[in-house]
Amino acid sequence: MKTGAIKVSVLYPEGKDKTFDMDYYIHKHIPMVLGLIGDDVKLGAIEKGISGNKSDTSPAYKMMSHLYFDSMEAFERSFRPNEEEIMKDMANYTNIEPVVQVSEVVV
Repeated sequence: MKTGAIKVSVLYPEGKDKTFDMDYYIHKHIPMVLGLIGDDVKLGAIEKGISGNKSDTSPAYKMMSHLYFDSMEAFERSFRPNEEEIMKDMANYTNIEPVVQVSEVVV
């Protein structure tokens, strides 16, 4: 990804009694999100946590999703008008309050 691009990360912390329906997320939620935000997203990744810094420890995050945009303007233009619909769908796959971070790619 090019320097200056915007990376939006949605991180779902691991923890007791936290649930996450991977099948729904991958086959329903993500296609819905991509359909709503359209061509402004340039790259994406979905990652499933498997351990902490040692193989016998729990991961900090159950799931992590990352979307890349050319600019903050592209992110705002595509995501903000659809934010309510995207967030409302979360109840269909998790009870986890996600951590969201918007970052700028520097290298």
